[in-house]
Amino acid sequence: MSSQPEAGSAPARPDPNAHHRFWPARLPHRITPPATSLWHNLVVSAQRYPDKPALVFFDQVLSYRELHTQAERLAAHLRENGVQDGDRVILLMQNCPQWVVAHFAILRANAVVVPVNPMNRAEELKHYILDPDARVAIAAADLAGELLQANNCVGEGDRLRHLVVSHYSDAIGPAAEIPPAWADWLATRHATPALPGGTVSDWAEALACEGTAPAHNRGPDDLAVLPYTSGTTGLPKGCMHPHRTIMHNAVAVGLWTQSTADNVGLLVVPMFHITGMVAGMHAAIYLGATMVLMPRWDRELAGRLISHWRVTHWTNIPTMVIDLLASPRFDQYDLTSLKLVGGGGAAMPQAVAQRLLDQYGLRYSEGYGLTETAAPSHNNPPDHPKQQCLGIPFMGTQARVVDPITLEEMPQGEAGEIIMHGPEVFDGYWKRPEATEAAFIQFEGQRYFRSGDLGRVDEDGYYFITDRLKRMINASGFKVWPAEVEALMFKHPAIAEACVIATTDAYRGESVKAVVVLREAARASTSEQDILDWCREHMAVYKCPRTVAFVTALPKSGSGKVMWRLLQEQEHESNALADPAPLTPAQ
Repeated sequence: MSSQPEAGSAPARPDPNAHHRFWPARLPHRITPPATSLWHNLVVSAQRYPDKPALVFFDQVLSYRELHTQAERLAAHLRENGVQDGDRVILLMQNCPQWVVAHFAILRANAVVVPVNPMNRAEELKHYILDPDARVAIAAADLAGELLQANNCVGEGDRLRHLVVSHYSDAIGPAAEIPPAWADWLATRHATPALPGGTVSDWAEALACEGTAPAHNRGPDDLAVLPYTSGTTGLPKGCMHPHRTIMHNAVAVGLWTQSTADNVGLLVVPMFHITGMVAGMHAAIYLGATMVLMPRWDRELAGRLISHWRVTHWTNIPTMVIDLLASPRFDQYDLTSLKLVGGGGAAMPQAVAQRLLDQYGLRYSEGYGLTETAAPSHNNPPDHPKQQCLGIPFMGTQARVVDPITLEEMPQGEAGEIIMHGPEVFDGYWKRPEATEAAFIQFEGQRYFRSGDLGRVDEDGYYFITDRLKRMINASGFKVWPAEVEALMFKHPAIAEACVIATTDAYRGESVKAVVVLREAARASTSEQDILDWCREHMAVYKCPRTVAFVTALPKSGSGKVMWRLLQEQEHESNALADPAPLTPAQ
């Protein structure tokens, strides 16, 4: 019998529980997470596993006891230097042991972590000082100069009062095999800068604090983390995550991936990003598992670390897997310890997923989530994944596909906006009540978050992304918001107008392209390379345009708005006609 509706009848509504048929065996559909703070998770794991490796960084190991002790001392230092309950503290560094120590020290001090992308430049960093009203920061020495340059550009009353400076080299031993390209920033001990009008402490000095941290008084509803997400309006918005939203997904991720304290996870996804922070760090701390940290991606280093430390779980973006499999030294690495490999940010090519399955018996499990949903709102069941699929609604989560205009639910298989309701959804945008109100709708009597992504749900309850309502470029899993890039480019003295669009990239999926109108006086003296070089100096490298096209005018609507969709469509047509051969790994 056909399952299709009869002619003239209304299309069938999706069954919101269809995915329960594929639910991981022996797992409940929803959980009751601990009613304690995230700091308590470290306390418990340090008591249970005091001598167990918590963090591995190149050749150095930090135990759970040492991690707990260092976080306590740094928390006391923060309190002695003015950090009060609920204060926001900037955390700016690459993945390293100090990042984890600092994160938990801020929580221990009853304060709020503001994780910042270390790729940001001074012009971008000003916003992370001003918007959260941050007065204290913890930064790596190689990034402190950029932060202080930003600090000098804000009003005197809004500036940082205290800075703690860490050094990657302090966490690296003599036997570390450091990629040669990283020597200048990773292995070098950079000078500790001065903070005009404020105080600076070296990491070692801060950890030598003999004071006492304040009584810990944070609970599930207190603000814990303020990660920033960009959007169509240009300036990034802070996502208010209390302890309970992060706690839920930290616990749920461990259950979903059948994890235990004996997990060894490769943590290369940046911890400033919600996925690395929650699915990587917080899930591991809750379990008492071991984290092998990578400060940046390097395929040879990843291969060595997986082999040497017998990594069992690896959360990544698909381009990392593609890169590792393409290594000329791949046959030298032993990946047989891996039990679960998965990630998101971009679709995993079917051929690569098949190679993982054929060669290692690993089913690549893709997931989906946003900064607003503490990483996963959807995930593929590890035993029943579908390829190039977002997965099914995560533990305790309800999702729907609705018409973005009428907000009526779409029939099964038809595209609409994905909305979700669950315990991992954030409380709202920091100091942005209008944006918060616009981000939520009432649906079937509950408050649902609007993802801004267009997708569909199949007969099994699995979700697939089809397009974006929001104007966004996905470059190797990094989200680039054109409005933000345009706002920065308008500061170039030679640029009269700029429109940023996506262009096809054989390796990254998408890259950034800028269509630029130069000022009349600059047309004879400004080259495309001049624009590219300036962008690299003033914005994070992943946001920088890879190509620039000069035009005499941008297409505009009758109301004067730049018709970016038209430029985007023309770019897609041009790419389709060119049909370039895919790059080989050597290229």
